[in-house]
Amino acid sequence: MKNFIITTDTTCDLPAEYITGHRIGMLSLTYTIDGKTYSWENPLPVADFYNYMRAGSLPTTSQANPEEAKMLFERIIREQDCDILHIAFSSGLSGSYNSSRIAAEELSEEYPGHRIVVIDSLCASLGEGLLVHKAVTLKSEGRSLEETAAWLEENKLHLVHNFTVDDLFHLYRGGRVSKTAAFVGTMINLKPILHVDNEGHLIPLSKVRGRKKSMIALVDAMEKQVGSWRDKNDIIFISHGDCEDEAQFVADLIKKRLGYDSFLINHVGPTIGAHTGPGVLALFYMGDFR
Repeated sequence: MKNFIITTDTTCDLPAEYITGHRIGMLSLTYTIDGKTYSWENPLPVADFYNYMRAGSLPTTSQANPEEAKMLFERIIREQDCDILHIAFSSGLSGSYNSSRIAAEELSEEYPGHRIVVIDSLCASLGEGLLVHKAVTLKSEGRSLEETAAWLEENKLHLVHNFTVDDLFHLYRGGRVSKTAAFVGTMINLKPILHVDNEGHLIPLSKVRGRKKSMIALVDAMEKQVGSWRDKNDIIFISHGDCEDEAQFVADLIKKRLGYDSFLINHVGPTIGAHTGPGVLALFYMGDFR
């Protein structure tokens, strides 16, 4: 059985030490703020990124193109002579999945002895990261590329993403709420609860008044959605827009109410944070439905 390398996009928001420790290949989606462009290889510290946003800077992002994906895949094939399992950012949020698919098709003709399987994760942030973690776990258990890819395809719609934001303005910029809704919601301190649906799109679920209630609402939703996966979740992922204390509050509440005690907490990276802003708080786990 030929060895395979797992690759993914920078939108997975996994810690750098996790990426390097598990030898995961990374396809970088760039972002630009205050006239400077950054990437996985040349990052802006995340705390600085959010501080720029708080000061009024408006970042822009770019998807990966087929040439960039092809460079990553071809380098791995040449240097390591192995197959590739690429777990891509949701096609409902970016064209990066399609870029990776095009690159894989081109390379399959140039390197017929190597397989490149591209998974449309239909996930974002540490939701995509949790799917990568599942692949890493399956590989470590001795599963083949085909077995690992099949499990991801069969279970990716059980990967629940629920999140809330602190500032509606950024959702307005991204077309998720109207200007009126953003203005009125800000005036009366409304905090939306959103999720990633089965097509990989960001969809509003509900609204609550006040930041603490929005954090509690994330755990309320988890109790309803986790279902038959309750005893099968070995770790819960939480990402945040430079608000680690609030992420820890959610983790502590989950531990108290559902008994989980293993968590991975990390920043929402700039590519996604550009559209959600400082104070975004997201929760990821396996459940019966999204």
